Amino acid sequence: MYQKPTNLRADVARLIDDGYEVSIEHNHLIMCNVPYVTSAREIKRGTLISPLTGSFSEVARPSDHVIMFSGDYPCDAHGKQLESIRNATRNENVAGQWAINHRFSSKPKRGYYLDYYEKMHTYASILANQAAALDPECTARTFRVIGSTDDSPFQYFDNASGRVGISEVTQKLTKRSIAIVGLGGTGSYVLDYASKTPVDEIHLFDGDIFEQHTAFRCPGAATIEEIMGRPPKVGFLADKYGKMHRGIVPHGEYITEENVAQLEGFDMVFLCIDANEAKVPIVQALESFDSKFIDVGIGVNLVRNGLTATLRTTTSTPENRQHVHDRKRIPMKAAPGNNEYARNIQIAELNAINAGFAIVQWKQECGFYRDTEHELFSLFRVADNHILNEDAA
Repeated sequence: MYQKPTNLRADVARLIDDGYEVSIEHNHLIMCNVPYVTSAREIKRGTLISPLTGSFSEVARPSDHVIMFSGDYPCDAHGKQLESIRNATRNENVAGQWAINHRFSSKPKRGYYLDYYEKMHTYASILANQAAALDPECTARTFRVIGSTDDSPFQYFDNASGRVGISEVTQKLTKRSIAIVGLGGTGSYVLDYASKTPVDEIHLFDGDIFEQHTAFRCPGAATIEEIMGRPPKVGFLADKYGKMHRGIVPHGEYITEENVAQLEGFDMVFLCIDANEAKVPIVQALESFDSKFIDVGIGVNLVRNGLTATLRTTTSTPENRQHVHDRKRIPMKAAPGNNEYARNIQIAELNAINAGFAIVQWKQECGFYRDTEHELFSLFRVADNHILNEDAA
């Protein structure tokens, strides 16, 4: 027996109050221990599953009237299959662990269910009523409250993946830990995008202070009071994004040769630092750790009263390192000439694009996005909107 969750939306809370055994797992609403009758007129218990739309504060109408079922095909009290609700019989996996055997369809006269209470209660009643004809004591209302057994890293459930049917793909990003070295312009956007993924841990490494110019390079909007407080950059960002994602760990220090061992063991490390020469001991250490890492860089120059810019993204894995050194895909010496970016120029859109390229390459490496070319290096030139992709794995 688990304690009833206290922050559930009204329709889910009503199911629990009525005694149904429900939980929210991987963006789906799960109802367990629903009795049904088999073709042999035996009573078994199965599971009803529906993608969950809406949020904690919004009781949204279900996206459709179809329900998924884990169990044998249900029958009436005489052992005859319930053809009136047949939709499809197929085996698939959803919501992390649930093996689905059938999909049922029972559309209300109005054409849709008002909320998830009506939808789940209706299907549970269709199945359980037949079982009750054989055993009047048989019911789906077990009053065993299990709440959410989801080990999600989010503070609230991700209803975006479930509503569009990509929860199974999203699972490829789970059970991972990442590190972001440098939380300036690009690094802060990497955090913003990563915080929307179900990775277990996001570690932030930066010894800088969150100042006024930082606010113009980061996503979101800091208040004057927050800026005047001059908080540590990683602490400020960990607090902001911790409201959405658990497991964000701030490390208020720069990564150097002395402490680079802290980067060992992560599934992916994002290098988002401006000082090229500072990358030398980090790259060497990550290679010795057999770590995967993605390095980003931006070059901006003032030419004839306009800015030119290039955005670079380089991926390095234990299986593919040579392009980093043979083709010098990660600059590790101080950049020659003028680079306006090094002067904290405010180009948040370029930071966001560079971070987006890095996140896409990471998601490709995880199998979330398809990757037909397996290229480990990209260079985006803003002036002619050209993307160069090279160094195929």
